[in-house]
Amino acid sequence: MGTAQQRSSPFLDPGPVSTADSLAILHLKRDLLLPTVLSALDEKCEGYDEGRVTNTRFGSFPHSTLIGLPWGSQVRASDVDTGSRGRRGAQQNKKRKRDDRLVEGNTAVGEGSSETPTPKAPVAAATGFIHLLPPTPETWTASLPHRTQVVYTPDYSYILHRLGVRPGSTIIEAGAGSGSFSHASARAVFNGYPACESDGTSLAKKTKFGKVWSYEFHKQRVGRLREEIRNHGLEGVVEIVHRDVCEDGFLLDHSYREPENGALEQGEALPLSPQADAVFLDLPAPWLALRHLTRKAMPTTVLNAAIASSKSQTPAPTPRNPDGTNDENNLETNAIHTTSFTSPLNQHSSVRICTFSPCIEQVQRTVSTLRQLGWLGIEMVEIAHKRIEVRRERVGLHEEGARGVNASPATVDEAMERLREVESRFRLSRSAMKRQTSLGKPTDEDIKTEESDTITPPTSALLQPADPTTNRNARKAFKEGRLIHRPEPELKTHTSYLVFALLPQEWTPEEEARARSKWPIKPKQ
Repeated sequence: MGTAQQRSSPFLDPGPVSTADSLAILHLKRDLLLPTVLSALDEKCEGYDEGRVTNTRFGSFPHSTLIGLPWGSQVRASDVDTGSRGRRGAQQNKKRKRDDRLVEGNTAVGEGSSETPTPKAPVAAATGFIHLLPPTPETWTASLPHRTQVVYTPDYSYILHRLGVRPGSTIIEAGAGSGSFSHASARAVFNGYPACESDGTSLAKKTKFGKVWSYEFHKQRVGRLREEIRNHGLEGVVEIVHRDVCEDGFLLDHSYREPENGALEQGEALPLSPQADAVFLDLPAPWLALRHLTRKAMPTTVLNAAIASSKSQTPAPTPRNPDGTNDENNLETNAIHTTSFTSPLNQHSSVRICTFSPCIEQVQRTVSTLRQLGWLGIEMVEIAHKRIEVRRERVGLHEEGARGVNASPATVDEAMERLREVESRFRLSRSAMKRQTSLGKPTDEDIKTEESDTITPPTSALLQPADPTTNRNARKAFKEGRLIHRPEPELKTHTSYLVFALLPQEWTPEEEARARSKWPIKPKQ
């Protein structure tokens, strides 16, 4: 019985080589990455003879030289005429549609058009190169278009670790922003694509597939995020929901699939609750969204008191009625409809949460609200990222002039040999000056001839310069020298404070009785 498989995402399985119509990352230098979709055809009508070309500060790179290469390959730049004379009527071609320019794939139409559909073979340039990398959450974070503040790799890697996210988990992300955390969490929860049998029966019951429910209130950002997720092949793993979670909560309906024209799609029936195992809140006021992350229905006064208590350092007192009774016991003012309440959290396991706040005042209000709502193990963490450079250092006077070498004496014997050589040259120079004074001024040629006849090169092997051309194949310079590491001189600037907490699983008296009967406690002797 056949199955219908989803298109594989390059972020999850890029394959051994780059392919056309897929995302690739051009590595220009350590802190400069450029994402591009590889295409041999000039679909943007830029007018280059070599087809589609990406121009960088290190040269021009036709996409025909990037497609089909193993990931990590070094690619030489090509000689491409980037001036207006090297284009085939680029401004005119931009006004034509692609279907009007080509007939039957080989014939160009239109008067005055000299374009040919087959790209010209590129010619390698003398200088310039880049490296071709596969798309990963790390490279995408370093190269994505910034629409909001980005959660960088040191932060989201630690967050996913502390949240206990693993393949098959379901995670809620509130505040998708630029999509950095969405791509990282998609890789963490990925456990295969939900395939369907030919008769339409879903295979999801056999395997628990991971899911990322990403909420964003900004409509324009939602549209861009959905387009990126679709282009990156992550539609079955990441779902973008357009909603203000502080007001409307996290429960699902068909409105999150709202298209551009405003009409609702008639899709498959969706679960009302995400059943999240972990929650990540990147919001300006995360304490306002916490009232929607409960396991059971809570009185409105309790939720309001939790939010009110976050404004001060002291816990807010329990609201009381004029007669002195607690609001918690007043069923008229706190009508709790437990039968209609649905929690967005997983009821069968503990749930972990993390909030991402740049200011300490936000942390204080969030921690106060977490305590009021029953979250445990509250902890705040700040990530201080420091890059450590690891390399080999070659030290010695015989390596003087070579690249990446510390031209200092490696040993005492080598230093003494250099001192003797310097003193010998000094004595010869002084003797030449004395003869110049007593016998008359000699010419420069006489002094050079005398010094060359008198001064001999150092006989010690310690000061013999290394010839890089000798034994080039046998010598492995990258293995020579000491292995050292040096941290960055300065720390990175502050990003945000991370607040972690745990909401334990609800434990009913019936479950307690079943556990005691299954694992009885033996009395002490």
